[in-house]
Amino acid sequence: MRLTNTKSVKQGIRAVAARAGVSTASVSRALNNPDAVSPSLRARIEQAIEALGYIPHAPARILSSRRSRTLGAIVPTIDNTMFARGIASLQQYLSSVGYMLFLTTSGYDLDVELQQARNLISRGVDGLVLRGDCHHDGLRKLLADNAVPFINVGIYQPDRPYPCVGTNNEAAAHRAAAHVIELGHRRIGIVSALQRNNDRASARVAGFRRALAERGLELPPQWHVEVPYTLDDAREAARHLLNLKDRPTAVVCGNDVIAYGVLLEAERDGFSVPRDLSVVGFDDLDWSRHLRPSLTTIHVPTGETWQRAGEYLVRSLAGEQTIMHREIDFSLVVRESTAPPPKSLK
Repeated sequence: MRLTNTKSVKQGIRAVAARAGVSTASVSRALNNPDAVSPSLRARIEQAIEALGYIPHAPARILSSRRSRTLGAIVPTIDNTMFARGIASLQQYLSSVGYMLFLTTSGYDLDVELQQARNLISRGVDGLVLRGDCHHDGLRKLLADNAVPFINVGIYQPDRPYPCVGTNNEAAAHRAAAHVIELGHRRIGIVSALQRNNDRASARVAGFRRALAERGLELPPQWHVEVPYTLDDAREAARHLLNLKDRPTAVVCGNDVIAYGVLLEAERDGFSVPRDLSVVGFDDLDWSRHLRPSLTTIHVPTGETWQRAGEYLVRSLAGEQTIMHREIDFSLVVRESTAPPPKSLK
């Protein structure tokens, strides 16, 4: 039954309470604040709701709790596998605690992101999940003026005053580059994602460069290529590097999709990986362990990262204290795509 007025809402709650053998107050708590009741009690109430076909009336719940129990998320694109995986984990967690998720995209455009935030706030979201910390100045003012909590996901910046959860991208990229240096490579190229309005990509480039600088290794301008998140662009970047007279013996990539493009182009051009060229990715997508050669990469726990973002907002909205800056550990996964450089090219 679809309830559309206060009287029918109350009648529906009484019916659920009677069937579950609990008080109407317990039903209200379970609907408006699921964490406030025990799992066993919540399960009984959910069974009664399902048996009766009861659909709680959202406007009435908002009036009673002053919350919409809805969060918004703004991501640059849903073409990126990591974003899709993260959103799925966030939605799964929010659903388990009685929240809904509104999703929008910005196309890496800060003005669009600001407008999407306005749209979500006008629809009554309780909080926002944002990607990274590269935002329009007006966005922070908008959130502050409307008292909307938010969290930056995918980065770890403890020196910033804004809540965040994610991997230290600079440190992770440094580890990736250090790996091929430890193998003996001295001619190392970089194929990164576009850095404009993308602080994660910029941090990874900074980490790659720091590892090279610490060993006194040069990075000629022609050895660093920025590309969009597509296989075609990654392959074009690989063609550029592999056709250089003094080509790199190793390529560190800003993400796994870029690394896939490098692997494909190297194979097409007759290079053997890792005998002739070592390749390192970043993210550890599912395909990375199934490729031949399998891809050495940085593993990032994407699901955990986005779930933690949801937990932060839900707990903050409940008035609970929670960690403002949470670092998610990364790890280097060494597979078949890296090896010492050929002696003739050291």
